[in-house]
Amino acid sequence: MDGDIASQNADAANTEMIRLWRTWKTVLELLVDRGYEITEGELKITLDQFKDKFSDPLGYPDRNKMKTSARPTELMKQKYTPLPSKSNPDPQPDCGLIYVDFCPDSTAVGTKQVRTFNHFIDENNYHTGIFITQTPISPSAVRLLSGIPGRICEHFQEQDLLVNITRHELVPKHVLLSPEEKARLLERYRLKESQLPRIQVSDPVARYLGLRRGQVVKIIRKSETAGRYASYRWVI
Repeated sequence: MDGDIASQNADAANTEMIRLWRTWKTVLELLVDRGYEITEGELKITLDQFKDKFSDPLGYPDRNKMKTSARPTELMKQKYTPLPSKSNPDPQPDCGLIYVDFCPDSTAVGTKQVRTFNHFIDENNYHTGIFITQTPISPSAVRLLSGIPGRICEHFQEQDLLVNITRHELVPKHVLLSPEEKARLLERYRLKESQLPRIQVSDPVARYLGLRRGQVVKIIRKSETAGRYASYRWVI
């Protein structure tokens, strides 16, 4: 009987580890796709390596260990640097260090945990934070998460990241335009940005890429006749 229970526990632990390993890999892919520096070794972490790094003594994932941070690449800095203006002749990139944290609490995640997360982001001067939970968080916690001046804090549930939606064959490639590329696009077609088709910041791909209001994203689709064609969306 004891052997059966031990076997069941081991199976449960292994299932949970596999699930979190898949989520962890999606998080790293998300960071790369946004433009952060992640090594090839980190991206290709195997299940055994993940277990060695993040399991507790019983073989379950220890979310207290599941934290990571990354810095933006030069390309990302270019895409997040506003165009110079009279009032801002030397604009700086609106991006910086990002921090990702997996909340260990399995129930009742609310303002208490978010307040702790916000404090850590602010105290350590991170530009962006991603707070990942096992369960939904309360509406008041969502409002609190987006309430730090000068910081960007986002929330995902683990189940949102089990599968990388952008790797699905039916999801076209989304590419963020730099402010300069956006200006050239609008000038070429003699458009105002409000005349472009729109994409909501709440769109799953927009959330994955961390798109912000006012940006323009290029969407590249496959075509049987043209091979590939591009369209553009204004983020609202």
